[in-house]
Amino acid sequence: MANGLLNELKEAEPRTTAVLSPRDVRARKAPLRHVLLRWEMFRRLTRVITLAVLDASGVFLAIWTALELKAIGNDKSNIHLSFEQTQSVAPLAILVTLMLFARSDLYADRAVRPGFTRIVASMFQVTLVILVYAVVEGQHFSSYYIFYGSLFFALAYISAFRWAFDRASGWALRAAGYRRRAVIVGKGEQIDAVAHALGGGADPPLDPVGFISLTPRPENGMRNLGTLDQLPDYFGDIDEVLIADPDFPQSQAVDLVDLCHRNGVRVRVAPSTMEILMDRVEFIPGQTVPLFELKPPVFEGIDFVVKRSFDLVMAGLLVLFLSPLLLFAAVAVKLSSRGPMIYRSQRRGLGGEQFHCFKFRTMYEDADARQAELEKANEMGGAIFKMRNDPRVTPIGRFLRRWSIDEFPQLFNVLRGEMSLVGPRPLPERDYQRLEDWHRKRYLVLPGMTGLWQVSGRSELDFDELVRLDFLYLERWSVFLDLSIMLKTIPAVLRARGAW
Repeated sequence: MANGLLNELKEAEPRTTAVLSPRDVRARKAPLRHVLLRWEMFRRLTRVITLAVLDASGVFLAIWTALELKAIGNDKSNIHLSFEQTQSVAPLAILVTLMLFARSDLYADRAVRPGFTRIVASMFQVTLVILVYAVVEGQHFSSYYIFYGSLFFALAYISAFRWAFDRASGWALRAAGYRRRAVIVGKGEQIDAVAHALGGGADPPLDPVGFISLTPRPENGMRNLGTLDQLPDYFGDIDEVLIADPDFPQSQAVDLVDLCHRNGVRVRVAPSTMEILMDRVEFIPGQTVPLFELKPPVFEGIDFVVKRSFDLVMAGLLVLFLSPLLLFAAVAVKLSSRGPMIYRSQRRGLGGEQFHCFKFRTMYEDADARQAELEKANEMGGAIFKMRNDPRVTPIGRFLRRWSIDEFPQLFNVLRGEMSLVGPRPLPERDYQRLEDWHRKRYLVLPGMTGLWQVSGRSELDFDELVRLDFLYLERWSVFLDLSIMLKTIPAVLRARGAW
């Protein structure tokens, strides 16, 4: 791993060239530059090999762990035997894993390397390929534990190894003072939105060093770099150009991308609303002009069956697993203050229909009556009401909110079909009445216990940003995304970032 970290650090070293090169960086290189390029390729190869070794180790350990746990369950534990069995089956699984990971760009540069969701999808594909191969080969199994057991442990090991690699290499980059420097190009409002989003933090950090606006915009602290014609003056000091304008003129965009690539500068585009929606287009034939219909982001057919089945199974297991904690929380609420253990909050669900959202009561009995007098102390923008130090919250309620335990009774809303495990969070009636029309698209699906809100900043984002996260979830839904959000909710809760 040390070589991989060194490679990541070297690969990210800032450029120091101050003069724009007149040569196309894609042209044939001089002998010295050719040698340097080969050395750079060697460093990148080192990174790929390091990640591949970590992935192969994760797959091998996953199969070994699954086999040994099965042996322990049958009182036949034998580490050496399970190790030998793993040696006979792991090579094929490792080969398929490496091939599918490479196809999914999981060995790409850290700046563009996909995350956990792509790992989950790829490992499911690996498991399916190996299962089909085993069946075709005529192998018979008393149970399929070895497949889903190995899948579970592979996800755990590979994710942990890659997380450690990214954190360690990211720490090394930060310690070296490295920041990926970017220029944002677009219109004023889009520039501000992208710059604000980048403040959430990347690893390594992405630093917007300035902007080039196609329209006049007021100064807000960022450096104005002038016009597009002046952009080449900064190529020696930047790593990326971010296009933040969905209406960027096509002819200028082509010239800009070509100019950047000729000078070795990466170009990225912040997605517009239409680009996000393009995942749901359906071609409508028979028209004089090719037309594409934007399908509504609803879960129907097989999508609904898969999502609902996932909700029922996981919610049932979580109720059984968390029952001691649920009992403890209920008793604590009852003994700490007057009022019911469960607070039935009036919320809006699918299609705006009202339902009672279950929560452990975290406020005093007169909380609703005191809402009006506290409105002026609201610390959130938009429709949501939030106070960091709400005087209506009980001491035990503050503890339950700190660890999100107050939300656990919503598992029963999931079992009743009123909510999903993952989806847009249901808002109280007070907040719902303050929504604008464009916000209400989030009610095309069942509300969720957790969602992109919870893993992307929680209460620290303003309301419009939260709604846009809901839209992104609706357009990009998959069972793998649901699973990824659920797993990412755990560290988000432990950090308690924005939990108030």
